[in-house]
Amino acid sequence: MGAVASTPRGDAPPKEHGDYLLGVLVGEKSFDLSSRLWQRLLGLPLTLHWSESSVKQACESFAQNNRYTGHFGKLLIHLVWSLQEVLAAAPGAKEVIAKAVNAARFSRVLLKYFIEHLKGDKLIDYFSFYLSDKEVEATGFAKGEQNIVDFVLHGLLAFIGNSDINPTTYLLHLEVVNMLLVMMSTQLHASVSSGPKDVHPFLDAAMMQESVLVGPCIRKLLLSYITRLPIPSEAAFYMSASKGNQRGVLRRVGSAAASVLLLPYYTYNYLVSSSGDMTKSPLAENSLLLLLVLVHFRKSVFTDERTGKNAEMNGEDAAIALENLSIHSNPFCQALEILRDTEFDLVDVEGNAQGSSCVRVPFAALYDTLGLCLVDECSILLLYSLVHGNSAFLEYVLVRTDLDTLLMPMLEMLYNASRKTPNQIYMLLIILLILSQDSSFNASVHKLALPSVSWYKEQLLTRVSLGSLIVVILIRTVKYNLTKLRDVYLHTNCLATLANMAPHVHRLNAYAAQRLVSLFDMLARKYNKLADANGIAKVSSLKANQVDTIETVTEMPAELHIYMDFLRIVLEIINAILTYALPRNPEVVYALLHRQELFEPFQDHPRFYELIENIRTVLNFFNARMDDQLNDGEWSVEEVLQVIIANARSWRGEGMKIFTQLRFTYEEELHPEEFFTPYIWQLVVSHSGINSDLRTITLFSVQPTEHDPIAGDGNDKGYEVPSTHMEF
Repeated sequence: MGAVASTPRGDAPPKEHGDYLLGVLVGEKSFDLSSRLWQRLLGLPLTLHWSESSVKQACESFAQNNRYTGHFGKLLIHLVWSLQEVLAAAPGAKEVIAKAVNAARFSRVLLKYFIEHLKGDKLIDYFSFYLSDKEVEATGFAKGEQNIVDFVLHGLLAFIGNSDINPTTYLLHLEVVNMLLVMMSTQLHASVSSGPKDVHPFLDAAMMQESVLVGPCIRKLLLSYITRLPIPSEAAFYMSASKGNQRGVLRRVGSAAASVLLLPYYTYNYLVSSSGDMTKSPLAENSLLLLLVLVHFRKSVFTDERTGKNAEMNGEDAAIALENLSIHSNPFCQALEILRDTEFDLVDVEGNAQGSSCVRVPFAALYDTLGLCLVDECSILLLYSLVHGNSAFLEYVLVRTDLDTLLMPMLEMLYNASRKTPNQIYMLLIILLILSQDSSFNASVHKLALPSVSWYKEQLLTRVSLGSLIVVILIRTVKYNLTKLRDVYLHTNCLATLANMAPHVHRLNAYAAQRLVSLFDMLARKYNKLADANGIAKVSSLKANQVDTIETVTEMPAELHIYMDFLRIVLEIINAILTYALPRNPEVVYALLHRQELFEPFQDHPRFYELIENIRTVLNFFNARMDDQLNDGEWSVEEVLQVIIANARSWRGEGMKIFTQLRFTYEEELHPEEFFTPYIWQLVVSHSGINSDLRTITLFSVQPTEHDPIAGDGNDKGYEVPSTHMEF
């Protein structure tokens, strides 16, 4: 925008007033906090919008002039004041609410431009300004230079924590949540790990907030996710401001439309998709994104033990600081960790009720909502955050009798792994691994019978247990990974979950048992192929007394070692079933008898021979019982199973060597933010409707297309993935 337009007549159209007031806001002349400019600007109709070029020019002018006018800081103060006015007003005060919506949308657009185009200290300068004596008297602020970061953040979080969502306030809550997402978006323009010198003014201020403010905010964000209110029908009038294919314009790479001062994107997105998934709710989705951003923020603090103070990362101090790396505490993460169920007053071991500082939400409603929404990656991340960080919610999940509510959507997504991102697959497998660490879970899933599994196409599955389906899907995922992703972490997580479940397997389905044996076959063929390719195929023929030989083959490739470990884990899984659950699993015995030739090449292998001996013991026992039967013709499947079932009752495990059970547990790495920060912000950029200028993002690489603002997947960005640790 060029020079400020002349003052419009009183009867001029609202657009003319809007152009003038926007020009005054971004112009060179400074107006104090009590000026009528603010009331007139925030009182503009919400249907007003400006062209892309006008908005871009206005942002550029504002960036130049704000250092003299301090208008941005004053606008933020009016934003907080307007939110406080909404809290104090009677319900349904539409004019007061509209004023707050305007304050939030103007602030959001301008702040996003600053974050995308300013770096470091220059960004902080935009939150600092001087107040005149008159303004000091009117506001109660201290005299002199002001930095209002904490004041604004506190005001926004307090509004979320202390206000209820209804059709009248829906759009205001959406704008406040989006404003907070923009505030936190400095991460998009920084490195993955946040160090002392990274400038995240609002995130840093958020980490300093008291639990009395953080707890209610976390609660309301979760309740927004649970209730999933759709955008109200009365908001449809915003569509009148949208011309042509607004969605296409907003999604265009680098388009200034990302800064358009209007709300129709949310309305448009809701209306055009209203015939589809009715669980969609812009406010619920963005509330969850904000919660994930806040909960998973980590900032490294380098402390010099000689002084007890933060060390600068230069010279000799850098080495000292790196040795004393610590993570700044996160009150939002802590609030989620002590989340409790509203239905129960949990009591500690001494019989004392837990402190009132903990956040309470209805676990039943949260559980059901997660079950409905797990097709969404953000919901998967929330479920991970809860089962990993919150022992109360994990315990609640484990005692539910309808585990299929959560597990069936997860298993279906793993079944369709080819249409999912690697990050999504990782999170699903890690959740399963966390659940499988509990023996009651492993027992419960085999007691829950599924009438049918309609989405599984390779085999008709009827009256299959949930546990058998988990085994089938995990093995299928391993096979998919072997041919497509070839990711060691994914193999490890799948096999770790199977190993945790093995001692508790109960009446494994025939198809699942066949898949388990075929998994050994597949890994064995892969192992032999690698051995042949490296000229060491005869390693598998080493005798049992040559254990040291194979461990000293220094030229053996790492990949061959990995597949050797995988083969041993699968043999451990089979051994655990035979040792602890053979009488309850005749189909496993049948599958082993049917493919017993697979194990012969490895019976003298120094890494496998003891495990193979146990399998041979079982095979010899049942082969002998088969030979005792007088049957001159071909054996049918039913006849073989009858022999197995009859003789399994007398099986005592004689001659079996007992191995210590494998137990895999999941632990986050020292710096989980290296995985979660890029992943979460990738989801924010692609799902929040707050379109970013992708050219300014440095947190992850993007290859935008006309239709999708983010191309590729997390695995292509070089992210670190969470790893699995094994305990014996």
